[in-house]
Amino acid sequence: MTGVPHPVRTSSHRAMVVFTAAVAAYFVAVLHRTSLGVAGVEAIERFGLGATALSMFSVVQLAVYAGMQLPAGRVLDRFGARVVIGGGSAVMAAGQLLLAFADDVPLALAARVLIGAGDAGIFISAVRLVAQWFPPMRAPLMVQVTGLIGQSGQLASAIPVAWLVHHHGWTPTFTVLAAVGAVAAVASFLGVREPDDDRRDAPHSDTSFLRAVRAAVEPPGTRLGWWSHFATPFSANVVALLWGVPFFVTAQGRSTAEAGALLTVLTVTAMTTGPLVGRFTGRHPLRRTWAVLGSCGMTLVAWLVVLVPSTPRPLWQLVLFVVLVGMGGPVSLVGIDFARTYSAPERLGTASGFVNTGGFVSTIVGVLAVGVALQAVSPAGATTYSLDAYRWAFSVLLVPWLLGVWGVLRSRARTRAAMADEGVVVPRLRDAVRRPHVPRRARDR
Repeated sequence: MTGVPHPVRTSSHRAMVVFTAAVAAYFVAVLHRTSLGVAGVEAIERFGLGATALSMFSVVQLAVYAGMQLPAGRVLDRFGARVVIGGGSAVMAAGQLLLAFADDVPLALAARVLIGAGDAGIFISAVRLVAQWFPPMRAPLMVQVTGLIGQSGQLASAIPVAWLVHHHGWTPTFTVLAAVGAVAAVASFLGVREPDDDRRDAPHSDTSFLRAVRAAVEPPGTRLGWWSHFATPFSANVVALLWGVPFFVTAQGRSTAEAGALLTVLTVTAMTTGPLVGRFTGRHPLRRTWAVLGSCGMTLVAWLVVLVPSTPRPLWQLVLFVVLVGMGGPVSLVGIDFARTYSAPERLGTASGFVNTGGFVSTIVGVLAVGVALQAVSPAGATTYSLDAYRWAFSVLLVPWLLGVWGVLRSRARTRAAMADEGVVVPRLRDAVRRPHVPRRARDR
């Protein structure tokens, strides 16, 4: 298809079937995406890696994911969600199977390339299906529900996958994950459908890729979405995807079970925060950047709590850390909502893909920078790292944090200027608090 159709007026049983198939695929995609995070120690031993090389496993996957966002969005606009979700799930399953039997670094990196490529279009396809199958007033909540269910894929990594890899080893674990991915692919091809009145005649098929991308990213509100997505999730991703378990176990002196529990708390926090973020942004759409900047502030506090002291932190402080950091994930979906607000229907897939690159660019930078810093401040050949080494390494995350906050503030100012040109005025805070509902036609700041 080339555009989002007029949404159905009421949510039907068929809509829920389609939504269930899509979010199930997204759940499995997040499971694949985060599975290496709980197997970091085993990866170091299996492949004889240092910190920088281990970082590359996640960086390659995330770089492919981010690089494929715009092409995936364009394919989504042209061919629809069924092709993107079903095909992506199959590619991810193939990547996990290759990783299961990889015994050297090149094969393992190739596997991570497949996982990143398959993952690229699944979330934005699920978001598009929400726009197709559900009334507009329900769309923001359903996007948060999509993110919430996807976050539970991290629970499967933190508990069952961690147990499986520690008790049965590398190859059985990733073979099981490949089988789960194959089931998700079949379910997607069977369950995902477009609405009956939304058949793709490709009226914009002559539009070049670059021209379509340029039109999708032109609105300042879409760029505000990108910076919002850049600034909020990378700390949680750095912890969940790779460095959390080694940091908790080797630097903070926690057991593997406790490290898994902390990742579980991070995920549960993200899941429970999502509906609250959705409710806030629904009631105060002109104040959505408050959620973004508030999340950035809490993330900074979380890192200070953990990194300023020179001794291992008590468990309750580590719990506080993952709670504060974990809020960034659902807040990043505010960026996707900016794309929905400012994008023409026929460009929603491309615009969503563009915005979705933001958090993964910052995550790539964060994961790689931490690995490089760890290796730089540690003895040559080290495979485990001290608390002081982690304190120095994690401090480099201040750079993308500052860049993200600057980008949000700058793009918000430009978005406000564009709103003013259209006659939309941001009310005073006092008036916004007193007003129970904002006119639906008003755009977000």
